Formats: sequence, structure tokens, C-alpha cells
Amino acid sequence: MGKLEGKRVALTGPRRAEDLSKFVVKLGGIPLIRPAQGTVFLEDAHVEDEIRRLLKENVDWFIFTTGLGIETLLRIADNMELLDAFMSKLKRAKLAARGYKAIGALKKLGLETMARDDDGTSAGLVRALAEHDLTGCRVALQLHGDPAPKLVQYLQEQNAEFREILPYRHVPPEREVLVSLVAEILNGEIDAVTFTSGPQVRFIFAYAAEQGVLAELLAAFAGPTVAVAVGKYTADVVREAGVSRVIYPQEERMGNMILAFVEYLETHG
Repeated sequence: MGKLEGKRVALTGPRRAEDLSKFVVKLGGIPLIRPAQGTVFLEDAHVEDEIRRLLKENVDWFIFTTGLGIETLLRIADNMELLDAFMSKLKRAKLAARGYKAIGALKKLGLETMARDDDGTSAGLVRALAEHDLTGCRVALQLHGDPAPKLVQYLQEQNAEFREILPYRHVPPEREVLVSLVAEILNGEIDAVTFTSGPQVRFIFAYAAEQGVLAELLAAFAGPTVAVAVGKYTADVVREAGVSRVIYPQEERMGNMILAFVEYLETHG
């Protein structure tokens, strides 16, 4: 028997679910794939307009919040035969990034960040940006399918001129997934639920509230079911939903998230 010793782990992230499932099995656990969010890419025409606008305007800073957002912008710029121009724009501007995926995507392109978070959160990125003077700067802020109130508030306080870019948005998952997942949690059939993004948290808890079982769901997370987040940002979203016990790894990685649960079991049984 592996370190998870037959524990049933619900995987709510739609990306890399198969890889994580294999990792859970390797550790002796039972993976349950329950994708709790969908991602919809906006029409290319919408993003194309944003890219053309960015290329025409002077941009002092690009702030990226996800690797997927960067990849989407590059893909569409390439389809427009404007990839070289877009890359030149990035190279001339100062870059900031939140999260290891966004930072990694920029590194792959040979681009360095002037500001990056220290904990995977928007608040961490704001702390890094505070070392720079953004007063009056023109900023392109790539959103991650969700609003970024902390970043928006900071840019407003700095009197920066900013444009929000939304290459994709998150939509609720199939309703059947939420029905099954919440029922399994309430029935004590799941030992841990992993969360890799804020929308997953919001969709699950919104459904529970709609069904009138939010109190029961919170009680389950205070009892037999452990909430496991991929990093501090997502852990904060889970806490905001009312869950007090949330575990997460110091280094935000999918595999580390599962290992954090293993470590929790070793100390808590």
C-alpha cells in the first residue's frame, strides 16, 4: 500500500487530470476526476482587436497572470502573422508576472520579468510592483478568466493608464459533475478535494449554496474531507469560501499539492 493508503482524492482541475490521477494511484490512492470548471476561449476576433490595439499604442508594462493567457495571445498573434511584432512589443516593455506558469512561459520565450510575486498571489505581485513607479504608465493587464481586484485597485491608486485583456473566461462545469462531487463529499466518500484555481472553488460552493447545503459542505471540510490547494492564492480563495483548514505546498506545483496531502496524513493520521 502506498503513502495515500487507499484515500479517495477528488481532482477538480481539468488540466493534467490524467497525469495527477496516475500520481495518486502510484502513491496508493484512488483518484476521482471531477472537473469543476470549464474554460472558454473568446472569439479570436475579439482578441485580435486587442492585439492590434496593443501594437498601435505605447505600452510601458505588460502584467501577465497565467501561462495559458500568454500562450493564447501568442497563438492568435501568430495566426494574424503579427507574432514578430508582438514579441518586439514585449521585449521593449517591462514585464511583470504572477504565478510560476506565467513566469515559466515568459522564460521559455527568453523574456525576463521586472516584477514577480513571491507567493503566487496578486497581493504578492502588488508588493513586487510597489518597488517600481507606475505613475502615469501605460499598462496591459492580462486577466485569468476572473477579475483581479487587487491588481486593478493598485493600478488605479498609482494613476496608471491600464487596459484589461481577457483571452479566455471560465464557465461552470457540467451540472452532473457538481451534483456528484457535492453528494460524495456530504456522504463522506471523499478524503480530499484538490483545487487548482479560484473558479473551481466558486462553482462548487455556489452550487452548494443554491442547493441549501452550504453549511453541511463546510462541516464536511472541517471534518473528514481535507481541502488541498495548489498554492497560496487558491488556498486564500478556499478560505474566503469559509473553509478554515486548507493545506497547500510552499512551491506551487500540481505534484507538490498531492505530496502536501501525503505530509498532512503523516502528521494527522
